[in-house]
Amino acid sequence: MKIFQTHLQLPQKRRGFHLITSEILRALPEISQINTGICQVFIQHTSASLTINENADPTVRLDFEMWFNKAVRENDPDYQHDYEGADDMPAHLKSSLLGASVTIPITNGRPALGTWQGIYLCEHRDYGGSRKLVVTAWGE
Repeated sequence: MKIFQTHLQLPQKRRGFHLITSEILRALPEISQINTGICQVFIQHTSASLTINENADPTVRLDFEMWFNKAVRENDPDYQHDYEGADDMPAHLKSSLLGASVTIPITNGRPALGTWQGIYLCEHRDYGGSRKLVVTAWGE
């Protein structure tokens, strides 16, 4: 069994959904040493999230942002946690809806993502800052 782990800090990105698959693979090239295994990517934040979805058409990422902004509105007078700005509590809710990690099988030294799949950083804040990820891969 081989186990590899790295910490990756992504530069600040604008609010929205961003493909980060290539950054993850550059950060942990040891994945190529695993024939059969698992890769987990975990984000160490509560106002951004991760998901896997369409990697080809950028309008999918725009539609994700549009839908989440309609589903979880800012400036809701019922929010109690509002002292960090109008986007903060909605960011926490969006993050919980999508989740803090993704898990991908590794096959023949590569993530076994589908043809049209990529890993998204989902930035839910207007000014979220840089984001820290922990990338762990293990297998034979």
